[in-house]
Parts: sequence; structure tokens; C-alpha cells
Amino acid sequence: MLADRPTARADGPRLRFVVEARDGDARAGLLQLRHATIATPVFVPLASAATVRTLDFDDVERLGYRLLLGNTFLLMLRPGAELVARFGGLREFSGWQGAFITDSGGFQVFSLGHGSVADEIKGSRSRPAGERLLLGIDERGARFRSYVDGSEQLLTPERSMAVQAALASDIALAFDECTPFHAGREYTERALERTNRWLDRCIAWQRANAPSWQALYGIVQGGVWEDLRERSKAHLLTSDIDGIAIGGSLGRDKQQMRQVVAWSVRDLPDALPRHLLGIGDVEDLLDAVALGIDSFDCATPTRLARHGTALVPEPARRFRLDLAKAASRDDARPLVEGCPCTVCARHTRAYLHYLVRAGEPSAGRLLTLHNLAFMEALMSGIRAAIREGRFQQYRAAVLAGEEPFGGRCAAPGERPHTAG
Repeated sequence: MLADRPTARADGPRLRFVVEARDGDARAGLLQLRHATIATPVFVPLASAATVRTLDFDDVERLGYRLLLGNTFLLMLRPGAELVARFGGLREFSGWQGAFITDSGGFQVFSLGHGSVADEIKGSRSRPAGERLLLGIDERGARFRSYVDGSEQLLTPERSMAVQAALASDIALAFDECTPFHAGREYTERALERTNRWLDRCIAWQRANAPSWQALYGIVQGGVWEDLRERSKAHLLTSDIDGIAIGGSLGRDKQQMRQVVAWSVRDLPDALPRHLLGIGDVEDLLDAVALGIDSFDCATPTRLARHGTALVPEPARRFRLDLAKAASRDDARPLVEGCPCTVCARHTRAYLHYLVRAGEPSAGRLLTLHNLAFMEALMSGIRAAIREGRFQQYRAAVLAGEEPFGGRCAAPGERPHTAG
């Protein structure tokens, strides 16, 4: 046991995080929340609108997942935090038996001004071209126009915390300004200083009003500038937070992203869990785990599935198989040889190709099941490799296409990253 620092309150800890094994900077541990204990490193699927699209929660639980990410921005606009609160929070409203982490809404709000939020995520394909949804950012917060009914909204640090408290998530994220890559240093620095002030307001509101067991993560910002990332960390480490998330622009390419993540985790205390926001490609997960990241969330595996693409252990394809392409039309193989997930056990690539080309809704469901099984198998293999002191060998084998992720995907009924 290398780290064990519960965040104390009079009525108990908000979370407990323990690093149990290391291999270089990669670390394996346990994250204990009110509603689940999670083995790390872990991938966190998106349940943006309180659902993992195409699946029900029994599917998700059978695949081994116990932590999902809900989208504060979407949920506060529809169905509304007040309604969710009347049911007792996201778990009771949705029927999910595990834990939730909720984002702050900041990424989605600020993306409205930069055009980088997909219509799919916003749930709208009818917005007139050029309509301005982000109306302004100032010390109070961000003003924007709701994509649901066009009403003007103001999202402040206090409102973000209030919504997340109403959602009763196990982990809330502090409200921050997520600056895009094209933002210059001067703007990024101003946004960082404002984010630091917003963090202080988030902490003040959340500690006074949120459920006593709800943990709060601060977010490292600062764009692609090392000194700004260091300044952001310095403020976080003097603040009353329970964990650290890494956000904002991570650079123009994967090499720069690795550098920015390395700056962001450098010299962080062992006891704070580290979450990397919005990253889910196989090679990026491996790189980030090597730097000491404990958890990840990303829409990529489920979004790819809904668009007809399966995850496969083939780095030459970027670990992706586009089943709409003719190459799969007569292919009698499963998606992954030896994968015992129900999709690979029952269906050929040819059948899945047919479903995708025919536009059958079952195609999205089956590929989502497989892709999440694939991600859990990958993370399970990472955790085992760290504990056995062979992470670098495992990483190299995966990137060479020689390691079939422990020889399996997660089988139904397994909970390989659930403890307790």
C-alpha cells in the first residue's frame, strides 16, 4: 500500500483511494466511493443522458462496469435537475446500481462557442447554421441559449455544483473554462485565473450544500503551456479537493498530448486519484496509464459502435474495423477470435456487416456490447500487468498487435474491476 488518504469529514470520508501496485509511473489501485469500489486504472463509459445508448443497465453491469459518467449540461436542460432530485438522484431515477461521476457542464457550454460539440451529443440536428448559442463568459459564469427550447441560461460555478448535488453523483467536477487549442496564451491565462476563482466558489458551495459523501475533483487547465499547467496544479493542491481531472486542450497531435498530460500529472501527490477527460483511443490509454493516470472517460467506443465500427486488436487499423465496408461481407470470423463476449460467441462479421448496411438498430446494440467488452478487457489486462510488474511488455505487445488483451474480452457476468 503506497497511498491511503481518505478525505475526512465529520460524517465520514467522501472517497478513499489506495495505490496498491506500481510499475514505473503506472499504478493500480482501488477507488472507494459511496456506491461502488472500483479497481483502477479504469475506463468509464458515458451515460450522458442517464443512459448508455442502445444498452440497458443490466448489460452494462454484466460487462463489469460500476462507474458511469453523466452529463450535467444535458441533464440540467432535460429532464431537469429538480425532477431527478425528486426521485432521489441519478441512480434512483435511472435504476443504475453502480456509481456516477458527473462533469461540470463547462466543456459542453464552452464548446457551443467553438463549434466542437457534435449534434449527436447535443441531441439536435435542426439548429440553423450560424445560430449563436454561447452568449458570453464573464466572472459570473457562462451565458448560453438552450438547444432544447431556446431559453437563455446562465451556468455559474454555484449552479453547476447545485445541479450535480441534485443529481447526487458520487463524484462532481468543478466548473471550469475549457479553452480550445486555437486560443492564444493571453486568453488561456485569463481563463485559467478565472477557473481558479471559480474553483474556490465551487468548493464553498459544494462543501456547504452537497451530500456529505459527494467527492469533488478539480481540473487542471492551462492549454499547451507548461507554466500555466503548473500554475493550475499549484492552486488545486492548496484547495480542498478529493481528486484531480485533466482537461482543456491537450495539443495538436498525440506527441503534444503526451507532453501536456505528463506536465499535468508531474509531482502530484499519490493520494489524489487522477482522471483524464475525454480520452479513449487504445494507444492514448496505454500512454496515459504509463504516466500515472487512474481513470478515463470517452464517447469513442460507444459512438463508433453506433456508426458501425468495432474495436479489434489490430493496430494497423487503429484498432477499428468498419463493418460497413465490403471486406466483411463474406467474413465468417467473429469480431475477435477467442473473445467470449456474447457478440463474438454468436455472430460473424458477415452478419454484423449485413445489420450495419441494412441500418438495423440491433447493429448499434451488438457493437456497443462488444466495444465495451473490449475496453474492459483492455483495462483488466492493464491492471493485471501493472500488478505483475510487466506493464511495459503488455503495452508493447498490444501496440504490436501481439497481445489479444489477455486472450479474451470480458465475459457476461464478470466484474473484473469491481471490488467489495
